[in-house]
Amino acid sequence: MTVKARMLKLLEQHENELISGEAAAAELNCTRAAIWKAVKSLREEGYTIEAGPNKGYVLRGGSRLSEEGIRLYLDHPDVSVKIYRELDSTNRAAKEAAFSGEAGHGALILARRQKSGRGRRGRSFYSPENAGLYMSIVLRPDRTLKEGLLITTAAATAVCRAVKKICGIDLGIKWVNDLYLHNKKVCGILTEAVTDFESGNIEFAVVGIGLNLYMPEDGFPEDIQKTAGALFENRNDAEHINCSILVAEIVNQLLMEVETPGLSREYTENNIIPGNMIVITDGQCTREAYAESIAPDGRLLVREQDGSETLLSYGEVSVRRKSDQG
Repeated sequence: MTVKARMLKLLEQHENELISGEAAAAELNCTRAAIWKAVKSLREEGYTIEAGPNKGYVLRGGSRLSEEGIRLYLDHPDVSVKIYRELDSTNRAAKEAAFSGEAGHGALILARRQKSGRGRRGRSFYSPENAGLYMSIVLRPDRTLKEGLLITTAAATAVCRAVKKICGIDLGIKWVNDLYLHNKKVCGILTEAVTDFESGNIEFAVVGIGLNLYMPEDGFPEDIQKTAGALFENRNDAEHINCSILVAEIVNQLLMEVETPGLSREYTENNIIPGNMIVITDGQCTREAYAESIAPDGRLLVREQDGSETLLSYGEVSVRRKSDQG
């Protein structure tokens, strides 16, 4: 581990506490000049590190993302982590890296801003800078295409766990891949997979996650103003949240969950769809049905209006508003 990485870890362990250059040099077994150089580099990455003559260094807040900051908290710190200022789409970049063999299992790509963030069914995902976490994780699971839906459910479970652990916020899951807070969407998940045609095995999957941390300074676009939300109203409300730790925890939870057979209990317990009359949109067609439960393979069991039952593995669903009922 580099001096910069070790210095960052030391500062984060003593966040908002003063650490003298002499003490840091002794702790890291290096020169004070090396400490100064590491601090200078961290500042250039956006960390707020205050210093004074003969006083030492203190890290203020921890919201800034950095590759080294994320690696410090990964259960598997050897995985690839790359952060870009801007990308068209993190999923596109991750797929290219996976196709080339550059991205192994667990490889992580983040962008501070996406120009063409992608959602399900060809939709865009609004991804402005300083408002959210936009990431894609490459997975090389030992699964068949039939089990592919469980990768998406694993991702939803992972984000819920991480947000609860790091932010103390409980999210609801809307089958199959959206996370909600106060009846507004705060996170979208897009899973894309490449499979072997003969065996049906998944060669690799890319899980794209867009998590709205704060309300954008200029607000959400008009077409999603009524449906989109964020974990926090503004950045000041989230001063206590270390984004590098949150990202690492999402990855840790996903890599653990994707190796766990079957559907997690949390996915079903936190799902807001079962037990409701819903509207199902499949292409240009819509219909109403009653959502019974989530099947063990992640599909949604619904009771149609004629009394028959159907298992959905895809499609857009929404809870029917009370004003539309009766």
